[in-house]
Amino acid sequence: MEGTVFTPSLEGMQHIRSPQGEMLTKPFLDVCKLILPVIDKFGTAMALVKRDIGRNTSRLEKKYQSDPFRYNFLYNMVKEEYECKSAKGSTSCTNGILWLTRAMDFIVELFHNLLAHPDWSVTDACTDAYGKTLRKFHGWIASSSFTVAMKLAPDRKKFMEVITCKGDVRADMEKFCLTFPPYLEENHKFLA
Repeated sequence: MEGTVFTPSLEGMQHIRSPQGEMLTKPFLDVCKLILPVIDKFGTAMALVKRDIGRNTSRLEKKYQSDPFRYNFLYNMVKEEYECKSAKGSTSCTNGILWLTRAMDFIVELFHNLLAHPDWSVTDACTDAYGKTLRKFHGWIASSSFTVAMKLAPDRKKFMEVITCKGDVRADMEKFCLTFPPYLEENHKFLA
């Protein structure tokens, strides 16, 4: 069976943990980046989310690349910033992990909605996912920008046709929605 647009992310998830079970920085960031081509298929409606994911993965990759051995484990960045009392800064890696995780929560919820509610439009699926994941963290301006962007969401049928070029996309979307959330939940627990 041929791979789907989700196949690279699903394959990447197999490498997120070290043999000891710790979250590895590069594989986690790679999975987040590998979902970007799927987000691209939403067009301009997802430009804000895509930009946020890209900005946070870039910030974290830059830190990782400064010392791959030291930052091999994702939470080493947080521990270091916590000890230096810089974890709460807006440009901290801790903040980057937090917002990247929140954005990925949104993406997972969006895909879940598309699977669970075949009668919903993409706009409905996005709006519901936003309300469940990101809205509580956004101020009025960000929330309003998101509402406007959702009006640009593609037609559901066209979107599903675009992402269903090969393989069983529904099955892989479901696997993504089942497999990725435990990593995101681990991030939330650690950051709390």
